[in-house]
Amino acid sequence: MQHIVEGFLNFQKDVFPNQKELFRSLASSQNPKALFISCSDSRLVPELVTQQEPGQLFVIRNAGNIVPSFGPEPGGVSATIEYAVVALGVTDIVICGHSNCGAMKAIATCQCLDPMPAVQHWLRYSDAAKAVVEKKTYTTEEEKVNAMVQENVIAQLNNIKTHPSVAVGLRDKAIRLHGWVYDIESGAIRALDKNTQDFVLLSENPGVCYE
Repeated sequence: MQHIVEGFLNFQKDVFPNQKELFRSLASSQNPKALFISCSDSRLVPELVTQQEPGQLFVIRNAGNIVPSFGPEPGGVSATIEYAVVALGVTDIVICGHSNCGAMKAIATCQCLDPMPAVQHWLRYSDAAKAVVEKKTYTTEEEKVNAMVQENVIAQLNNIKTHPSVAVGLRDKAIRLHGWVYDIESGAIRALDKNTQDFVLLSENPGVCYE
């Protein structure tokens, strides 16, 4: 904890003064252009990976970068998506998974989650991805986990389209959806191509999107 406090003190002393005008402009309003939905994993920091300044990304982070389908009792993820689309007017939504995801590994390897009932319940929102993965054969556990990560991004993209605000935005062509997988070791991002339905290197296909 002391290391975290020291980091804040360094920010207050050395970083904040150099960006004082930026924070002054953000003090009363925000105008992010993208909603970024990623895993809570400490190794994936959306603002760092995308090199965005404060105010440029509206971020949701949770275990497994999950988006529950819209339902009669919408929760915090649903409310945040709705606020981003309706109130803030974001034009792009990114759902970003990552390599070696603990949540996806637990599903792919059928780990016992009885000691964590809340986690077990939450990961049921990845059942569609699990069903797809279980129909295929993999040579290694790593290959299966990687497939689970990708299929989960696809499943969550399908889930987010059930949200009324997103459905309207897609119909009006006011929103674009992006499915990404970030590789921690290499720093590469693979993005889902709507034409081929494959994940391709974003560095070689910077204009690719899902929908």
